[in-house]
Amino acid sequence: MLTKKGKYGLKALVDLARLAPGETAFINDIAQRNNIPKKFLDTILLELRNAGVLRSKKGPGGGYSLSRPAADIRIGHVIRTLDGPLAPIRCASRTAYEACDDCSDPERCQVRRSMTEVRDAIAEILDNMTLEQFVAGGGQGIEIQEQEDFRTSHIG
Repeated sequence: MLTKKGKYGLKALVDLARLAPGETAFINDIAQRNNIPKKFLDTILLELRNAGVLRSKKGPGGGYSLSRPAADIRIGHVIRTLDGPLAPIRCASRTAYEACDDCSDPERCQVRRSMTEVRDAIAEILDNMTLEQFVAGGGQGIEIQEQEDFRTSHIG
């Protein structure tokens, strides 16, 4: 599940993506426009800046802006930066794998195998979705490989 931190980070990025090129926004304005607590937003924007998604400028004409075009920012990267792994459980994570205490054979565990498929499906969508697409209304036009094959083998 997306945390409030992840949700607020995405809302702030949408706000910044709608600015004219070269324009910046102050944190107070972003917080007010999106109904986000300012102190929480401070932390979120700092993490996104440290991850290379945002840049900040101090002084007159200062504020936050995207560090690169919205078409070059992947939603999967943003969510991992703010919320950590996309996997619903640790044993299904590629980046933060942790064996379960109650599992004697992770390779044969049906819960892990199923949650790995869930992780792969989530990653396939979010890693192929740009901020530009997200701002335009979500995933329309995202090319997802093998989507039809997945539906056929798992649903039909």
